[in-house]
Amino acid sequence: MARRGIADMLLDVRVAPPFYKNGFVLACDDTRQAALIDPGDEVLDLEDIVRANGLTVTHILLTHGHIDHISGLAQARRSYPAAPIHLHRDDQFFVDHLVETGHRYGLAVEPAPPIDVYYTEGMSIRVGTSIVVRPHHTPGHCPGGVCLQVGSPSDPSGGRLLIVGDTLFAGSIGRTDLPGGDHATLIRSITTTLFAFGDDAVVWPGHGAQTTIGAERRTNPFLT
Repeated sequence: MARRGIADMLLDVRVAPPFYKNGFVLACDDTRQAALIDPGDEVLDLEDIVRANGLTVTHILLTHGHIDHISGLAQARRSYPAAPIHLHRDDQFFVDHLVETGHRYGLAVEPAPPIDVYYTEGMSIRVGTSIVVRPHHTPGHCPGGVCLQVGSPSDPSGGRLLIVGDTLFAGSIGRTDLPGGDHATLIRSITTTLFAFGDDAVVWPGHGAQTTIGAERRTNPFLT
């Protein structure tokens, strides 16, 4: 399993067709407790990581409710029934209509299980002893998009690792032509919320390679 960004933290990433969306396993190296983040069509690969590393999944965290980020939720719930599923309330609509959305893409998708916890302002989610995840509302790509700020309990900054869903990509930004999308809102989320983490913050988007806030501030054609 890959180590990325923080001491005592494990982070691994997998993708799968048809959407090639990044799904994550985030784990505390000390306790072996873990969170699944955005389990989609790569969910079985994420479960392989969990088994291979002797991890216990304690949370399922969603950056938003689009089909590619939640298509593996039913499988994840079966495998980890005690792990609460977290989502921003404003994206509940997408969860409720997951099967219908799948039909539009020609895909058979299982109905999503109920959401257990809605993110709230100022929430902190502990994963083992070495990780704190703080959700920050970043609408624009969709109404309930969030950035998950990952850090250690002792870090006064709250963390410099950001899992941002489809808000920001390396060299691009999230699309806003889907239901609930809004371009001006998305740009505001990026420039006011994400940029505030500083240029050295590492960004893991929902698709594609990792980047940094500084690189996107300087070179992203949608933001310069």
